[in-house]
Amino acid sequence: MKHLLSAKEIDHKLGIQLLDIAAGMAGVNSSDIKKIPTLRGKSIVNLFYEDSTRTRISFELAEKRLSADVINFAAKGSSVSKGESLKDTAQTLSAMGADAIVVRHFASGAAEALAHFGWIDVPIINAGDGTHQHPTQALLDAFTLRRHLFGSSEIGKDLKGINVLIVGDIAHSRVARSNRDLLRTLGATVAFAAPVTLYPFNEDSNPFYSNLDEAISDFQPDAVMMLRVQTERMAGSYFPSEREYARMFGLNSERAAQLSKNAVVLHPGPMNRGLEITSEVADGERSLVLNQVSNGVSVRMAVLYHLLSSSEELAND
Repeated sequence: MKHLLSAKEIDHKLGIQLLDIAAGMAGVNSSDIKKIPTLRGKSIVNLFYEDSTRTRISFELAEKRLSADVINFAAKGSSVSKGESLKDTAQTLSAMGADAIVVRHFASGAAEALAHFGWIDVPIINAGDGTHQHPTQALLDAFTLRRHLFGSSEIGKDLKGINVLIVGDIAHSRVARSNRDLLRTLGATVAFAAPVTLYPFNEDSNPFYSNLDEAISDFQPDAVMMLRVQTERMAGSYFPSEREYARMFGLNSERAAQLSKNAVVLHPGPMNRGLEITSEVADGERSLVLNQVSNGVSVRMAVLYHLLSSSEELAND
């Protein structure tokens, strides 16, 4: 694998390999000296055309903990504001000697364009493109679930037999699409709950519920992943009001109490507290939200290690 553009590209073997590498990186992140020399001498550019906190910072931390040189590029304040194209920006970075590019872009397919149009010949990592894909988010969600389920015996394990319910704004969510692809590959059963106006998969093989209480009762999820309502991507009205959405599809304490005893709650962030999830649930005992954030660094270290380390190093793992 030269690039990581989509969760669809990750087969079962590669998925387990990346999660196992991430487990090793988690050990680095919990040690006193959180740094290894694996990517010393490599230059990695974080090319972000959209605002981000968790993804950008976790990639930067991952790169620095692997000893890479890091260049953070934000579209605001750059030549992009003067009309420079993605192609010209990429070729400029290539001419400056970038060894890899992590790209987040508002346009679906931007990462694939960088990888396949011949503009630049270095590994491309998709950090989220439009409503299309966010593969490292899916990996960190899978890693979070696997670590919660298996703890120290996680190595080599997949998610077979696990029920994951993804709730909310499916239509605009690259997280939902990426998790659907990867979690199924790793053996989990994925179901969706959303207003019909926010569910785009007319021919999808996963169960779909237009009633969240029914989904919890019938599907019996082991994990519930709440999604942010992405109002910035909505050109029209998809539900009557925020109050109505929270009543029908928000995860509050009463609804969380309907979950099975060991079920957990995830959210990719940022959270609209009081809309898709209440503070009581987000900060409660079931919540793995902060685990997702910390695990993001380990998973992104694993991806960078896999793409940029020599084949000899990987063979010795």
